[in-house]
Amino acid sequence: MTDERYRVMTVCTGNICRSPMAEVVLRARLEDAGLGDRVVVDSTGVSDEEHGNPIDRRARAALAARGYDVPRRAARQVRAEDLRDRDLVLAMTASHARALRRIAGDPDLAARVVMFRTFDPAAPQVADQRDEHLLDVDDPWYGGPENFEHCLDEVEAAADGVVDAVRAAVERAETH
Repeated sequence: MTDERYRVMTVCTGNICRSPMAEVVLRARLEDAGLGDRVVVDSTGVSDEEHGNPIDRRARAALAARGYDVPRRAARQVRAEDLRDRDLVLAMTASHARALRRIAGDPDLAARVVMFRTFDPAAPQVADQRDEHLLDVDDPWYGGPENFEHCLDEVEAAADGVVDAVRAAVERAETH
């Protein structure tokens, strides 16, 4: 029996701050939307510098303060096969999106790469990939708790839009 669930992956640099924060938020929102059993969410990083490390303690604290369950997990680097196995790949920054599209190689796989903040109704409207940097989720790594709160604000602002898009994709797949 094959796993027919819709697969979403969030991607940042080291997979210890932004992408796992987005993973946790999306998982909770999808569960709340009744899609938890039909959608799988995971996260990776474009770099291997944090491979095996847990989610950053500051990211964990920001998520826990807002009531999210934060699972134990280990950072890992994205691989080409990850892109083949995902229906939607959400990049945290334009540089992540470029790296993912390069890794994908194939234009059809590259088309699965979308900027995370594209789904934030208050984010700038971007017409082409040259302006994708306007949709970057801010990197909290070099900041304090307020930077992690801001990052989480950006993630939460886009999360419902992601859920709506995923719901529509799941429903289309179920009717075909």
